[in-house]
Amino acid sequence: MRQLDQLATAGTVLAQEDLSMFGRDPWWLILVKAVFCFAFLMLTVLFSIVWERKVVAWMQLRIGPNRHGPWGMLQSLADGIKLMLKEDVVVKKADKAVYVLAPVVAAVPAFMAIAVIPFGPAGNEISIFGVRTPMQLTDLPIAILYILAAASVGIYGIVLAGWSSGSTYPLLGGLRACAQMISYEIAMGAAFASVFLYSGSMSTSTIVESQQDKWYILLLPVSFLIYIVTMVGETDRAPFDMPESEGDLVGGFNTEYSSIKFAMFMLAEYINMVTVAAVATTLFLGGWRAPYPVSTFWEGANHGWWPLLWFVVKVQLLLFFFIWLRGTLPRVRYDQLMRLGWKVLIPVSLVWLMLVATVRALKNEGFAFQQIVLYVAGAAIALLLVSLVADFFRRGEEEAEGEKDGGGAFDPMAGGFPVPPLPGQSLPPVPRRRPRRDGELIVSGGVDTVSDRNGNDGKGGDGA
Repeated sequence: MRQLDQLATAGTVLAQEDLSMFGRDPWWLILVKAVFCFAFLMLTVLFSIVWERKVVAWMQLRIGPNRHGPWGMLQSLADGIKLMLKEDVVVKKADKAVYVLAPVVAAVPAFMAIAVIPFGPAGNEISIFGVRTPMQLTDLPIAILYILAAASVGIYGIVLAGWSSGSTYPLLGGLRACAQMISYEIAMGAAFASVFLYSGSMSTSTIVESQQDKWYILLLPVSFLIYIVTMVGETDRAPFDMPESEGDLVGGFNTEYSSIKFAMFMLAEYINMVTVAAVATTLFLGGWRAPYPVSTFWEGANHGWWPLLWFVVKVQLLLFFFIWLRGTLPRVRYDQLMRLGWKVLIPVSLVWLMLVATVRALKNEGFAFQQIVLYVAGAAIALLLVSLVADFFRRGEEEAEGEKDGGGAFDPMAGGFPVPPLPGQSLPPVPRRRPRRDGELIVSGGVDTVSDRNGNDGKGGDGA
C-alpha cells in the first residue's frame, strides 16, 4: 500500500505539472473552444443518426433513408424539424415544473463531459488566430471523476421525467434507468481505477501521455471489455435499452413527452454515446495518438491538427460498435441485465482491480517480470480451483434438494403458466403424434377416434 500511495502521489504531481498550460487562454479563445466542443457533439450526433439508420438498413437488407438530401444524408435534420413542429403536449396530471425541466436536466450534463476530453497534445501544438493553445478546453486533476459525476447527474432527468408524468409506466421506466445506472457505474468505476493505477493520474491529458509506448487496451484488456459493456448499459442502448423498451412499457420514461422535449431526450442519448466513446478512446485507445503502423514511419502524425483526425476515427469506430450491437443482438430481460451487472461485471472488475494493484506493487518492489507472471498465474489457478470445488458441492446440494422436494417429474402447468424445471426435476415425457391415416385426425395420447375404440383400422366402422 505504501508503494501505491507513492505512485498516486507522483502521478498527482505529474498531473499538476502537465496542467500548468491550462487556464492561460484569453476569454475569447475559451469561448471559441466551447463552441467547437458543442459543434463537434452536434455534428457527430447528426451524422451518427443517419449512419445508424443506413447501417441497420444494410444489415437488414433494406434501403434506408434516401429522400432527404444526397443519399439521405439530411435525414437527421428532417427528423429534428419534424419533432420541433409537432404539437407540444403537457399531460394534465403532470408536475409541470419538473415535467418541463426533466429533458433539460437529461441533456445539459451530456454536453459537460466533453470539456475535459483532449483532442490533441497538451502542449501548445496549434495556433488559433495567432495564439498557441492546447487542443483541449480544460483539464482537472480529477477529470475522470468529473465525467462520472456529470453522467450521474444526467440520470436524474430520466428519473424525474418518469415521476413527473403522473403515469405508471413512465415511472417504471425511470426506476429501471436508476437501477441500471447504479449497477453498471460500479463496474465502470472499477475499470477506471485500473487505468488510474497504471497512469498514476486521473487527468485525461496525463492518461493519454502515459500511453506513448503501449495503449491500455493491450495492458488492461479486461478493464476495456468491462467498460465496453458498462458504457452500453449507461447509455440505455440495445440490448440494454430497458428504460425505454417499447414492448414492455409502451415507450418507457418518455411515453408522455412529445415535440422538442422528446427530441431533447433523444439528443441526450446520442450525445452520451459520443461522450462514452470519447472516454473509451482517451483511456484505452491512446486518445489522439496515431495508430501503430502510422506512428512508426511518420514523425509528424502526432503533431499539428492530425491528432484530431485520429481521435475522430477512433470515436466513429466505437459508434459503429453501438450500431452493430443494435442491429445484431436482441433485447435482454431485465433480470438478465441485473444479473450481468451484479453477479458478473462487479465481481470480475473487483478481482481484476486487485490483480492490477498486485502487479503494480510487485513492479515497485523490483520483482522481475517472470516472477510476477508466476505469482499471478499461481493465484489465478488457485482461485479457479476453489471456485470449481465450491460449484461442484453447490450443484450436489441443489440436486439433492430438488429430489427431496419434487421427487423427479413435476407438472410445468401447475401454477397456470409454463415454468422451467428446477435442479433435480425433469419434464414429463411428451406424447408422440401417430401418423395420419386416410385423412383421419389423430389426437396425441389416449383413444382418439370411434374407429380406435371399435378396434378398427380407420377405414370405417364395419371393420372393412
